[in-house]
Amino acid sequence: MKILGIIPARMASTRFPAKALVDIGGKSMVQRVYEQASAAQKLDKVIVATDHEDIRRHVHSFGGMAVITSEDHPSGTDRCREALDKETAQYDYVINIQGDEPFIHPETIDELAALLDGTTQLATLVNRIKDASLLFRPTIMKVIFNKHYEALYFSRECIPYIRGYDRQEWLKHHDFYKHVCIYAYRADILQEVTRLPLSGLEKAESLEQLRWLENGYPIKIGITQHESISIDTPEDLERAKQIMGIH
Repeated sequence: MKILGIIPARMASTRFPAKALVDIGGKSMVQRVYEQASAAQKLDKVIVATDHEDIRRHVHSFGGMAVITSEDHPSGTDRCREALDKETAQYDYVINIQGDEPFIHPETIDELAALLDGTTQLATLVNRIKDASLLFRPTIMKVIFNKHYEALYFSRECIPYIRGYDRQEWLKHHDFYKHVCIYAYRADILQEVTRLPLSGLEKAESLEQLRWLENGYPIKIGITQHESISIDTPEDLERAKQIMGIH
């Protein structure tokens, strides 16, 4: 399988403008993501898909590859589709590596790539929740899946509901999983899902993967042991620096 890794990185952000270029211990966020992705063994190529010339120039300055994409894309998935369209080489799959996870482990990417066998249409990863406080945090997406490791639903709410026990005891009575925000798309399926209209569940939860499920696309699930650290706000960045021991 020939796999293209794409890092969507837009300049505008309501909660953290220009976060792709923010300094983290002497390297920008996008450079850290790029270097981690490039260390994965199963990607044939890594590129940054951005909407701003400053980010493109910066990526080129550290030896990376980047393409300019539209400012109007509603999601990273749409940005990945345009970046794929600009490629002259043919790829079987695209892996969307979030541009705000500067500490993503290369093995996480390889674990997702291991699910891509030609029949898999869409895939993503989950991580078992060990901290009960995360169950009820709406920024943490919870996932349930069937015995074939196919997603049943993603939600900002805690799912499933554990009847007969206090909410603070739920983690003792069931295994809960959080979504690790990395996606794989078979190349033809990426073209299809980006043409689908906004769905009701997607609109309700503001989660694009619900559009795929509503339209009958199976999403393969893999379980990773690697934790992810998403940076959505300056406060997230400071917490991440403390966790990673960066000043």
